[in-house]
Amino acid sequence: MSDIIRLKNMIFYAHHGYYQAERELGQKFEVDLELECNLQRAIQTDNLEDTVNFEQIYQHVNSIFNSYKFTLLESVADKIIQDILEHFPVQTARIRVRKPQVPLHGFLDYVEIELARSRKS
Repeated sequence: MSDIIRLKNMIFYAHHGYYQAERELGQKFEVDLELECNLQRAIQTDNLEDTVNFEQIYQHVNSIFNSYKFTLLESVADKIIQDILEHFPVQTARIRVRKPQVPLHGFLDYVEIELARSRKS
């Protein structure tokens, strides 16, 4: 049995990107996390210490966005997912990182990177 916690459409303003202007001006990024974990103990105890604290997850993601400078969305996504697997009791994690304002000569809603990783045995 696996349980899932989802954090949908977290929004961060950061200075990541390939182009110099992106790194100087900054832009909005959107993040979804899907965390597979065992929530049975938390369900039995109704105690915050027995679950994955999503406020702490949010703070970790926010810290990564504000503490590093990445060129690629792939790198941002990987750093976040590795941090989650290292610091929280989750078996698998899936992340989607979106960049709504992509500097290209055309129109699109956003670019999105999706990664899925499992805890190493």
